[in-house]
Amino acid sequence: MNETPEKPPEYQVLARKYRPSSFADLLGHEAMQRTLRNAFATNRIAHAFMLTGVRGVGKTTTARILARALNYQTDTIDAPTIDMASEGQHCRAIAQGRHQDVIEMDAASRTGVGDIRELIEAVRYAPVEARYKVYIIDEVHMLSTSAFNALLKTLEEPPPHVKFIFATTEIRKVPVTVLSRCQRFDLKRFDQETLAEFLAGIATKEEAQIDQDGLMLIARAAEGSVRDALSLLDQAIIQYASEGSKDPVTAAQVQDMLGLADRAASWTLLTAAMTGDAPTALKTFRTQYDAGADPVVILRDLLEILHLLTRVKAAGEDAASHGPAGDAEAKQAQQMASDFSMAALTRAWGLMMTGLKETQTAPDAAAAAEMGLIRLAYASDLPTPDEALRLLTKQTGATTPQPAAKTTAPPATPPATPMAIASGGTQMAQPTPVSTPTSAPAPQTQLHPPALPGPKLESFADIIALAKDKRDIQLVNDLERYVQLVSFAPGRIEFNPSAAAPRDLSGRLAKRLQDWTKQRWVVSITSKKQGDQTMRSERDAKIRANPLVKAALETFPGATFSVRDIKGEALDEAPSEIDEDETED
Repeated sequence: MNETPEKPPEYQVLARKYRPSSFADLLGHEAMQRTLRNAFATNRIAHAFMLTGVRGVGKTTTARILARALNYQTDTIDAPTIDMASEGQHCRAIAQGRHQDVIEMDAASRTGVGDIRELIEAVRYAPVEARYKVYIIDEVHMLSTSAFNALLKTLEEPPPHVKFIFATTEIRKVPVTVLSRCQRFDLKRFDQETLAEFLAGIATKEEAQIDQDGLMLIARAAEGSVRDALSLLDQAIIQYASEGSKDPVTAAQVQDMLGLADRAASWTLLTAAMTGDAPTALKTFRTQYDAGADPVVILRDLLEILHLLTRVKAAGEDAASHGPAGDAEAKQAQQMASDFSMAALTRAWGLMMTGLKETQTAPDAAAAAEMGLIRLAYASDLPTPDEALRLLTKQTGATTPQPAAKTTAPPATPPATPMAIASGGTQMAQPTPVSTPTSAPAPQTQLHPPALPGPKLESFADIIALAKDKRDIQLVNDLERYVQLVSFAPGRIEFNPSAAAPRDLSGRLAKRLQDWTKQRWVVSITSKKQGDQTMRSERDAKIRANPLVKAALETFPGATFSVRDIKGEALDEAPSEIDEDETED
């Protein structure tokens, strides 16, 4: 009698074979477990739960474990609990997705309002076996607007025997009206050290040997997803088994399997580019590219290292161990971060980000990546802005310009000849008086008008300060750029506008002053001149005369400058350039 050979058991991928079946097996998510433990202990169990997170962090697995916990029942325990030491009456059927009271629905394939109506109709009936009827809706953000609307009333007031568990990777697409009716848990992605430790345990159970560096590479490539990490580990174990060798799978083999750039070569490449060694940078890049590394992956590696260096520069040496490779690259990160300034690192980040975008869209990715590296290498020879300033200061022997001292023009006598009064109302204001340099002429005769209520506006500079205090930036710029002051007295302003001045400037100024100060102001326009400069042109002329600024403008032909106050706020709406037509009548 011939015996039929036993059929070998069907192979299960690691992601399914080691799928957690209880909270004790679940990796991470301690905050959620603590909340559920307290809720079950006090019988304050929500009627709807929202699980959100990136792919592969365990949303669907957690939903099934939660359904099992809600319906946990043994000979000695008959209440919801997260401590499921042994398999309960309903546990196996729920884990296998075949329990009649735990209904799983994929919203990606059943998005319509008709599907939700069927669910709502079934909600009214009590569970057949379990304590609760549990509805698990995966990718809930895929439901249509009408489907969400149909679900709202039932979701707000469900029968006591019904629980909803939603899972989504796009929480922003879920209506707020639905979110407000759910208890939300954000499942975070896992860090590389945690994932690598988890993978090491799985590899031991599978009797496979993989270098720790290889596990770190797998964890880094998984980007926080346990499912992705297990899939890559599966691939590495198959490679190990297929070679028939008992030697561990090395990091180089994993790197070759994943098509990753050599991490050590990435540090060499970045160092060469940052120090201006373009030939070495290009040679290193070409070696990695010829070995199978994707140009996009190479640039992402450089950005990852740049981010680590910048964090070390900003937060100190303690931040070095929090990089993608943990303590393995900490010392190297500390050393390299000390070799470059923060300005150089942030400039390199910007150049590499531009290079990455171009590489992702270019017809020849390798050529685009090389152009990004060449730009970075040649930018290393250029001084950063602060280095350029120090260099100019050293060459000219000048000091950094200091803020101009406060000057106030005294009141001036209005001219004797009749002036055209600007149309529109005129009024007064209540700012904190702040004076700026003014080109108002010295008065010929002092006036002593009655004191006006409110703030003292004793100069044209005070008017500009008032406009700044009221946040009327357009008026501030017009007054500084286009007004050649002829005379000023409290309640009366006379000026000669430049050719480029807005036609409504006098009327607008009069109206603003009346609105702000509750007093009538006479704003007059004249063809007389009291000097050829506006406040802006006079200020810019003084700035250009400063030896340091003069040297900078000569070093960088065509450069412009803008003026900021001590708080860093811009005082100009555009970089300063003295236009010839602004000083004409």
